[in-house]
Amino acid sequence: MPASVRPISLDVSIMKQKQTRKKITKIFRRQYWFWSLIGVVSLGIAFVPIPSTFSQPVEKTLRVEASTFEFTPAVLSVNRGDLVSIELNSKDVVHGLYLDGYDIQITAQPGQIAILKFVADTRGTFRFRCSVSCGALHPFMIGKLKVGPDLLLMRGVGMVVLAVLTGVWSSRLWSAIT
Repeated sequence: MPASVRPISLDVSIMKQKQTRKKITKIFRRQYWFWSLIGVVSLGIAFVPIPSTFSQPVEKTLRVEASTFEFTPAVLSVNRGDLVSIELNSKDVVHGLYLDGYDIQITAQPGQIAILKFVADTRGTFRFRCSVSCGALHPFMIGKLKVGPDLLLMRGVGMVVLAVLTGVWSSRLWSAIT
């Protein structure tokens, strides 16, 4: 058989290989742009500043119990601009609450409630601590006041949504190959 004459089945096989190669090349180009877009969106979710106004300021009352070297709850969360009332209830001995960053404090007698009111106008995380020496572990009686929205949670939810959408889209691309 001369070299210029090929069997028909070989030509069909070569054509199928070329078509498959073109299809795969097209899909990988799509995936390149897709993954580039996913990278840009994930960087946006992680680093782009989120607007600071989510809700109108409200009056928020928080009850804090002070007892044997601990505050319950130890972490308080409010939004910026809220009028905050902290009701400090001492369970055992005289306790105080001093709020760093705002330089305000209150003292509560055992069994009584003391109320501290202020406007949470500064965004950030602030420690509060017992301002009355109440025993050997007094220096460890601390808590946190978080002023502002929980950005880590919001960014985490955004990343989870992005991951689900990425999974759905990439499974559709891979099913197109096979």
